Amino acid sequence: MYPRISDIFDDLFGIEIQLPLYTFGLMVAVAFLVAAWLLRKELDRKYASGIIGSVRVKDEKAPKPTRGGKKSARMVDVSPGYVAGTATFIALISGFLGARLFHILENLPSFFRDPFGMLFASAGLTFLGGLIVAGLSVAYYVRKKGLSIPAFADAVAPGLMIAYGIGRIGCYLAGDGDWGICSNLANKPGWIPGFLWSETFPRNVMGPGQTPTDVIEYTRLQMAESGMDASVCASATGVYPTMLYEFAMAALLFFTLWKLRAHRWAAGWLFGLYLVFAGAERFLIEQIRVNNVGEFLGMTVTQAEVISVAMIVLGGIIMVRTMQKRDTLDQPKPAAIDA
Repeated sequence: MYPRISDIFDDLFGIEIQLPLYTFGLMVAVAFLVAAWLLRKELDRKYASGIIGSVRVKDEKAPKPTRGGKKSARMVDVSPGYVAGTATFIALISGFLGARLFHILENLPSFFRDPFGMLFASAGLTFLGGLIVAGLSVAYYVRKKGLSIPAFADAVAPGLMIAYGIGRIGCYLAGDGDWGICSNLANKPGWIPGFLWSETFPRNVMGPGQTPTDVIEYTRLQMAESGMDASVCASATGVYPTMLYEFAMAALLFFTLWKLRAHRWAAGWLFGLYLVFAGAERFLIEQIRVNNVGEFLGMTVTQAEVISVAMIVLGGIIMVRTMQKRDTLDQPKPAAIDA
């Protein structure tokens, strides 16, 4: 694994370069750039198809006011792809804050022991928390700009799915603890490559000062603390590399959403399908991951499982409610965008 970009040079060329640049951050940046590009592409397509309307922006080509003249900008209507960059930036900032907040709520005892350490740590993010906060923030921005939230959400869905998968590759490279429970190569089906069944993450960042630690022992302690049967770690050869499983599922679900993006249902249907897909994928992966558990409606569950089920239910409701032939244009009157 290569948690730092300098680790790649060290492994391939034997060159030690101390650079505080992390592959996880790089992959997150790539994920947001890909999501922004896909969002703009899809918004432009919907605009050209008459599914979503325009936004008003200040005409950059209009003559500048003369000195002492009254400042007034000419407004023009353009594709809502214009706001894709701003929406992505809002999602980045609010998503990070939400991911940190939900991680703290999931690990309150650790937070009370070392609040500043958890607040400013480079690791410790909960994707579903980031998704919730970012979604609400972007929805507020989109509505403020006069765009249809359901139509915009449909445009976001495919990019959001593949961005999640790319982010999980960052987790894999960093070895940041988002792996699964202990595994044993002796139990591996013959058709599955060994690296997909059991991984040791030799350069993980889970030790003191982001140094490597023994993955099996670390996972054993985490499983015991979470009330799971940690005896499986006694004969383990590594842990399940769940990040790779999630990337594979995210890629498959992305292509499905992309194929269905020109659906005939009302705006919001594709985003409902995304919620069902994302919730089901995360719920399944939770079965072989280590997470803090708690009581909910008399059941022992993780925070991610509760949110995943809520996503599936909400997505299903949205899909049922939008299974009607859509109008040509499903959005309110466009509003001006601030310069």
